[in-house]
Amino acid sequence: MTVLDARALNRATLARQLLLDRADLPVPSAVAHLGGLQAQEPQEPFVGLWSRLRAFDPVVLSDLLVRRNVVRTHLMRRTVHLVTADDALAWRSRHDAMLRQRTFGTYRRELDGVDLDELAAAGRAVMADGEPHTMAEIGRALAERWPTAGRRALGELVVAALVPMAQLPPRGLWRAKAGVRNLPLSSWLGREVAPPSPDASDPVGQALVRRYLAAFGPAASADLRAWCGLAGLPAAVSALRGELVAFRDERGRELLDLPDAPRPDPDTPAPVRFLPAFDNAVLGYHDRGRIIDDAHRGLSVAGARVALVDGRVAATWDAEDGTVTVTPLRRLSRAERTAVDEEGRALASFLSDGDGERVRIAASPG
Repeated sequence: MTVLDARALNRATLARQLLLDRADLPVPSAVAHLGGLQAQEPQEPFVGLWSRLRAFDPVVLSDLLVRRNVVRTHLMRRTVHLVTADDALAWRSRHDAMLRQRTFGTYRRELDGVDLDELAAAGRAVMADGEPHTMAEIGRALAERWPTAGRRALGELVVAALVPMAQLPPRGLWRAKAGVRNLPLSSWLGREVAPPSPDASDPVGQALVRRYLAAFGPAASADLRAWCGLAGLPAAVSALRGELVAFRDERGRELLDLPDAPRPDPDTPAPVRFLPAFDNAVLGYHDRGRIIDDAHRGLSVAGARVALVDGRVAATWDAEDGTVTVTPLRRLSRAERTAVDEEGRALASFLSDGDGERVRIAASPG
């Protein structure tokens, strides 16, 4: 079985994530290809798409949200993701059990004695007026039925797990600052969530496996689980094995992939790319060694924005008042600093509508 080293996996990841070359894809196609973008920080997907698409216009993404072609909803890993409307409806039921388990686990003590099916029905009744509601409003309404339970726990369990919800614009629009208002996903999109499939081969799980490998492969079952939060999808993986190819990484783990998916030469040059907070290019794996050093792994869950140099996380960055500030995590060569400066200027221009192209690169450590 062919062994793929970390550099080969890195270049495959960059190619699948549209980070090796910016793509000429329409925004909905890019969101679909990526399996959605993690989006609990509402402005971050705009940078994620800017780094991946040629001539990306943030107004296009805002318009897609308003027109309900893409939607913000709790999905993979119980986090808010920006996904296409079609994917939200097709995938939501397959995530229901995971969402319940993870959300209830967070508030188990506060929800002692609360029947989750009863709570779900009560949550739907609160939303039956057809008006958007905040999580706090939902929690207060439900506290009349369960006065000893925590209001936040009641509201979050309904919003994040029990009733499929959409977070409505202006939340998530370009440069908008707005709180979260929720409406049932089916009401917002005008279509019902697809029901769970009785097929033991897990056809929705199979679709998730294919889509994951297209955007993240080659990858192990543990990587798939880390991305979606589901328990490995063993039936789906088993059903698909005949159409997949297998490799091993340097640790001996089996990696699965789509046979015709790109696996570039490991020596393919990789441009500097700036990633937003919580980007799935980093978070979408159990073994993130293909893109970030173990010493810096904590950055990916702490919400740090990172910059890729030669395809790997080599700096953090922030932006304020038209200036992008880059803090290297390792020594950057003169050529690397020049490339970081050039891409940083382009990012500063994007974030400021062309009013600023200032970049400050801090001294390298050591």
